[in-house]
Amino acid sequence: MSDTVDAPVVRSDEPGSFARSVLAERHPALIEKVRDAFPYGPGQHRALDALRDNAAEGTIAPLPPTAYDHDRWAVWGREHFGRSWFDVPFLWAESYFYRRLLEAVGYFADGPWRGVDPFRPFKQAELDTPEAEAELATLDDILREPAGEQAAALVHGSLWGNRADLGFRISSSAADAPGADTPPLVADDSEALWSLLPVGAPATLCVVADNAGRELLPDLVLIDHVLHHGRAERVVLQVKPYPYYVSDATTEDVVDCLRRLVRAEGAAAGTGGRLWAAMGDGRLTVRAHDFFRAPLPYEQMPGDLRSEFAGATLTVFKGDLNYRRLVGDRLWPPTTSFADRTGYFPGPVAALRTLKSDVVVGLDGRTVAALDAHENHWRTSGAHALIQVRR
Repeated sequence: MSDTVDAPVVRSDEPGSFARSVLAERHPALIEKVRDAFPYGPGQHRALDALRDNAAEGTIAPLPPTAYDHDRWAVWGREHFGRSWFDVPFLWAESYFYRRLLEAVGYFADGPWRGVDPFRPFKQAELDTPEAEAELATLDDILREPAGEQAAALVHGSLWGNRADLGFRISSSAADAPGADTPPLVADDSEALWSLLPVGAPATLCVVADNAGRELLPDLVLIDHVLHHGRAERVVLQVKPYPYYVSDATTEDVVDCLRRLVRAEGAAAGTGGRLWAAMGDGRLTVRAHDFFRAPLPYEQMPGDLRSEFAGATLTVFKGDLNYRRLVGDRLWPPTTSFADRTGYFPGPVAALRTLKSDVVVGLDGRTVAALDAHENHWRTSGAHALIQVRR
């Protein structure tokens, strides 16, 4: 795919834009939540305060020379250091903010806070809510339905679970409600998705996870359905190598969710037991490639990750951040072809995503016209979702 494109890169320099609200409102609020979630010491408090002030009014500085990934970020940020956070690509600014937050709390430093996920209290709290309990209880009814109806219900559960994203909730209090002429699902290629995973085929499904907690639970339930009903012999679940963005799933979060399923009541416990066994015998594998924390589009993925995706029967990307990286974090006309934007991808690819940022492609003109006529912020409200597939 050509590197020359007409759509502008999403930045945060426009007053009133969604991207600006993330940097100016969501990030400072998140710093306060992280600060309050742990008994950090004075040094960490000073570092968090400095990050908050710098992100609001300062210029972007490189990581300390002692940081283990200093050289890599020096390459990724060579065009951005010395500039305002609001004047660089939104995807890069968000990613670097989270890397600096981990630096501030000592996640990579020698000492007692090394490897302590600053977002884990929020992720774990998601697993013990009445909402999570109710969602797991619905499995008792869903799993009594015919397999085809189970498949439809579980893919939609995985899709809409993305609304549990904590980072989104921090700044989504003014979300528009969908109008009567604007259905919640604005693109639905679910039939194409299931056609790539016929029962009994020797398929490998790759799932690139997004959020932990209440989103990862239905993702795991969907994976169990695929394995249990013979739609794939093997599933590879790709997660982040370390905490990245506030809710993003790591291997530790997968284990937390599996334990939550195993200790649940009813059908959910059976699902958890099957998944636990599937990890033990290799039918379900968790991977955490380093590229998943890069501030780059998937078009720039390294060769070893490209080879992994090429070997999959289907790769499913979950969530908003993965979508932005999959199609490019640019202000595309929403009728831009999803197939064209993912033409570089080395195999069949699907996106399951609720709309929580400005980037969207693959919609038909009538749908876009109806959305524009009835809702001011349909791209960012989280009230709409899509299932898109490129064979």
